[in-house]
Amino acid sequence: MSFLARGEAGNPWFSWSYIRDNGDTLWDALVDHVAITVWSVAIAVAIAVPLAVLAYWVRPLATPILTSASVLYTIPSLALLAFLAPFLGTGRTPVVVALVLYALIILIRNALTGLQQVPGDVREAATAMGYSRAARLWRIELPLALPAILTGLRLATVSTVALVTVGSIVGSQGGLGSLILNGFRASLYKAQILTATLVCVLLALTLDLLLVGLTRALTPWMRRRSS
Repeated sequence: MSFLARGEAGNPWFSWSYIRDNGDTLWDALVDHVAITVWSVAIAVAIAVPLAVLAYWVRPLATPILTSASVLYTIPSLALLAFLAPFLGTGRTPVVVALVLYALIILIRNALTGLQQVPGDVREAATAMGYSRAARLWRIELPLALPAILTGLRLATVSTVALVTVGSIVGSQGGLGSLILNGFRASLYKAQILTATLVCVLLALTLDLLLVGLTRALTPWMRRRSS
């Protein structure tokens, strides 16, 4: 594959021939991008929801948990990756760890907000019916908090899709970010840069739409309420 093309006519921002000749490369980068995103968001959900429940049950812990997650979110991505590299190397692991840390505040905040919005009379009725604390959480509170949790999942997923591109800087395959970075390194290979960028944007939109559909499927009462 030739990266260098001199002159505007020979180095356009969009080229069907680039897409045709590099379809396999684009597909492999997309699959890698999706894999990193899914793994990162899944791990973040597995950590964030229990932390939100802990903050919900033990109210004095809510502020420290939210503050800690917020501080992690404010760290610039390059600085965080540079900090993790000496401990975790320069492969995919530090990228996934960084993405998980960035997603935590979005997921924790939304899950906690959803749990806190469960009506008090609903909790009291469940307790009066003999539900234990854990049973009430699992069968009453989490289902009612599901819309807020899924909203957080949407936001975290779209944010993660964008941040995966930064991973190429620390030696990860980086998904579509590797193509973007290599395009800049190859004397501004415009077609590669723009194509990979557009695919990344379309991926974010597609995942967002899929999660909107999942939200509608899992929360039918929200549709009835809005109609």
